[in-house]
Amino acid sequence: MASHVGLLVLFSALVSVVFGAMAADETAAQVRAGGRMFGGFLLAGLALGWVLRLFPL
Repeated sequence: MASHVGLLVLFSALVSVVFGAMAADETAAQVRAGGRMFGGFLLAGLALGWVLRLFPL
């Protein structure tokens, strides 16, 4: 779990749970919002990492 992708998944899961709970009042809406945020965080992180690999420091 010490890989970058593993940490990205862990961070995305924890943040999306909190944000999903704050985003809606009903449980089903919270789960839906959290799932969409989780997917968005993963997609954005992987896409950004893929683009930035073209520009090494």
